[in-house]
Amino acid sequence: MNVHATALADAHLPDEQTSAFARDAIDDLSQHPKRLSPKYFYDATGSELFEAITRLPEYYPTRTELSILRDRGTEIASIIAKGAALVEFGAGATTKVRLLLKNCDFGAYVPVDISGDFLNAQADGLGKDFPSLHIYPVAADFTAPFALPGAIADMPKVGFFPGSTLGNFEPHEACAFLRSARSILGRGAQMIIGVDLEKDERVLHDAYNDSAGVTARFNLNVLARINRELGGNFELSAFTHRAIYNRERHRIEMHLISKKTQTVRMLGTSFSFRAGETIHTENSYKYSLERFAALARVSGWKPRTSWTDPAGMFSVHALVTSG
Repeated sequence: MNVHATALADAHLPDEQTSAFARDAIDDLSQHPKRLSPKYFYDATGSELFEAITRLPEYYPTRTELSILRDRGTEIASIIAKGAALVEFGAGATTKVRLLLKNCDFGAYVPVDISGDFLNAQADGLGKDFPSLHIYPVAADFTAPFALPGAIADMPKVGFFPGSTLGNFEPHEACAFLRSARSILGRGAQMIIGVDLEKDERVLHDAYNDSAGVTARFNLNVLARINRELGGNFELSAFTHRAIYNRERHRIEMHLISKKTQTVRMLGTSFSFRAGETIHTENSYKYSLERFAALARVSGWKPRTSWTDPAGMFSVHALVTSG
């Protein structure tokens, strides 16, 4: 048994989800360079901070995607089967899905998210506004296989993946996710997906380094979560947020940078940092319409149509299963 396995065995963690978080955090912080998975941003605090980010003046993706869903709602509804089940991968706040539910005649809604408490709270609020809609929340890691509720087995399936979350994946991971979603949704399924587009680097820089510091608090919260849930002793003031654009790889990179030489402990394991050393916490890939269409095709989906805002900042794509 290696030192990481020993630390986990001695920790008596309360559930498998926390144990998975511990395994990933220990493994990722042991890498060179260090990293942490962005999926662990989204505890209750992280989810609330992200919703605050979406309202920032610098953060264009949410308002532009909302404008597309609002302005093109009738067109989207025209290609979706009546009575279909809408399966939202990584469901957060219900602002975007409400636009689809308003315009389309869905028979059921299945929000899927790893943050169960936040998920259920959002589902309860949605149920009050759409009392005739059958809602079946699923607390699961949407990047891994999961079972859909039996109640929607005979309904046509439509996946919904808004917010440019696909950009957080490496291209091969994005392909794997799209293949997994295709398998989960089944034969004849459709997908409505948001994809952020390439644009001026200053716009990107400002969106991920907002003047109010909300994105910085969101990034640092993953360290606070390690402290809360895994007994870590990260000193948050000893790290700073930075987001940069990697032009060659078409992506924003988010990092937490150590301000000093320090050692941090978690579950009996020590992690040493040099001054200036980073933890790479997230990527956000930006696509052209053509590059995303190519990715969809190799992942077993057929692009049907796409929509953008007038400035070409963001895109929403309709896909159907191929073959």
